[in-house]
Amino acid sequence: MNTDMMLETLQEQLNHIDLELIHILNRREATMREIERAQTGDELAVRSVHEDEVAATLRQSFPALAPAAKPAKSKRTLLVSREARSVDTVLHIKDAVIGGGANCLVAGPCSVESYEQTRKVAAALKENGVRIMRGGAYKPRTSPYDFQGLGVEGLQILREVANEFGLVTISEIVHPAHIETAAQYIDVIQIGARNMQNFELLKAAGDMRMPVLLKRGIAATMEEFLLAAEYIVSRGNTQVMLIERGIRTYEKWTRNTLDISAVPLLKQKSHLPVLVDVSHSTGYKDIMLPCAKAALAAGADGVMVETHPDPASALSDAEQQLTLEQFAEFFAGLKQSGLYRA
Repeated sequence: MNTDMMLETLQEQLNHIDLELIHILNRREATMREIERAQTGDELAVRSVHEDEVAATLRQSFPALAPAAKPAKSKRTLLVSREARSVDTVLHIKDAVIGGGANCLVAGPCSVESYEQTRKVAAALKENGVRIMRGGAYKPRTSPYDFQGLGVEGLQILREVANEFGLVTISEIVHPAHIETAAQYIDVIQIGARNMQNFELLKAAGDMRMPVLLKRGIAATMEEFLLAAEYIVSRGNTQVMLIERGIRTYEKWTRNTLDISAVPLLKQKSHLPVLVDVSHSTGYKDIMLPCAKAALAAGADGVMVETHPDPASALSDAEQQLTLEQFAEFFAGLKQSGLYRA
């Protein structure tokens, strides 16, 4: 028998076998339908003991039946990650240094309410050797009826008193259109927890090439937090700081829950400076100092705390703001702990 005749015979045998397989598989399918009609529960009452072997044999004989292997998804190395940069990012903002082994304290009122109030705070910060002052001019509030800040007037007040006492200024910006105006008055843009995933605001901050303090969202994962920072850095602005400000849990004794584990995790995964806001994360004055110590012990580059000349009359977050005397005691206790490295 020549080769052509042999191949023709084998082809006929293969076709005949395939027809038999189709017939057998149809019979099997009909039997499975009968089983389904006869069963009473959700699980199959009868299952072939050879089912796995049959399936494996079919996949081997007919490779097209095997599920296609998904191509491995290439994971992009984030610019904010340790893989991209092993050396810590250190920010030099005027005479203030953030990161690089030294600790910083950021302090000031929740809201800029008046020139007199802001100047009193600035004087107290200067007296205690604090270089960085925070103050809210735009205040995103849960209720539309709460104090929303003085806007540009608040930024102007902040700049005036900061110039007088030689302080670095930080204030929250809530809209991309406000950034260029704010840049005339402040040294650091703060993006608050509610705006952590305001992507247009993140992009605008990335385009400005000025320092950005990015707060963790109230329920954001570490991955989401770093990806938010990536939005800024990917636009070319490498001057980014991260700040843990507490997350929302079922706990009611504190305003939020301070996720202290976020500090070493962020320091391990990212080269950006990491700070902790003990005012928003606790909302409870008596535990701010222990939490600040815990933050520094965990590796934080700095701490943020709110202070006001008369917290009882504050237009926002009255309960969590320290008096100027309490602030001085707080800072003294932090330095005496041996954890604060100026």
